[in-house]
Amino acid sequence: MFKISYIVLAVILMIGVMMTGCNAAQAKNGDTVQVHYTLKLADGTVSQSSIGSEPLEFTLGAGQMIPGFEKAVLGMKVGEKKTVIIPSDEAYGPYRDDMMLEVSRKELPSGITPEVGQRLGMRRPDGGTSLVTIISVSDNTVTLDTNHPLAGRDLTFEIELVKIQ
Repeated sequence: MFKISYIVLAVILMIGVMMTGCNAAQAKNGDTVQVHYTLKLADGTVSQSSIGSEPLEFTLGAGQMIPGFEKAVLGMKVGEKKTVIIPSDEAYGPYRDDMMLEVSRKELPSGITPEVGQRLGMRRPDGGTSLVTIISVSDNTVTLDTNHPLAGRDLTFEIELVKIQ
């Protein structure tokens, strides 16, 4: 009888541990989370990754991340991994031709020799800075693409939820 009680107690404890694991906290709006991620483009090229460095930390629902990424993390449990394809409209939006800006070469900072493909920081009206890409250069003007470099692209993310705070 004594031995059976310990066996029954052990089984009850194991069931309790298993049930606790089943009810693990899920990431929800307002939680600060840490994730490891790898961003792949449609051709499989790895564009960015946190693997081998510190996990990315952000607060769900605070608008710090692209909408599709936040949506993917919502409901995840610590240790859970998933791969999601985020369409461009839930990432950096569509590529917009109206986001081209032609400027005089005189408006560029002194000492810069503009080249196609070169990335520059441009001051926005709100005081912030945006990265732009030079897409054409003439004798008098430079055409800048102010779209985000990933605009118009569907993105594949491999995500692992590391921590919920």
